[in-house]
Amino acid sequence: MCRLIPYILTSVLLSGCQSLDGGLSTARPTTISARAAGAIAGDMASRLTEQIGAAGTTALKMSEGSSDYAVALKAALKGWGYTVVADQKGGKGARPVDLAYSIDTMDDQVLARISTPSIWLSRAYTATEAGATPTTPLSIMHLN
Repeated sequence: MCRLIPYILTSVLLSGCQSLDGGLSTARPTTISARAAGAIAGDMASRLTEQIGAAGTTALKMSEGSSDYAVALKAALKGWGYTVVADQKGGKGARPVDLAYSIDTMDDQVLARISTPSIWLSRAYTATEAGATPTTPLSIMHLN
């Protein structure tokens, strides 16, 4: 029992050292040029089309974003023939497919991700003011 007391005391003292603000987070907002966002969105939309098939009657539900990437992705998906909605109402009573997207920068590269309930796509790009070029192959994960 006497050996247990120093361990408990040490645990109590060290627990006071935890921070509530996230600690060492160095996240910063992702900013890329509108041309780079458009190039990335166009590539990711075409790769999504290759995986889930032609638009036809498929409606995609994505959150309303105001970033250059969100606007470009919505336009690219519409260009491929998809109906893009912000609410649960799809075309002709069909339930839209949820689409999530993100774009992050790390080590001078941009990581773009698009996911639906059945598939996740991601790819890294090198972005410049003039556009973006893929630096990795497309990563595809099919979910059951």
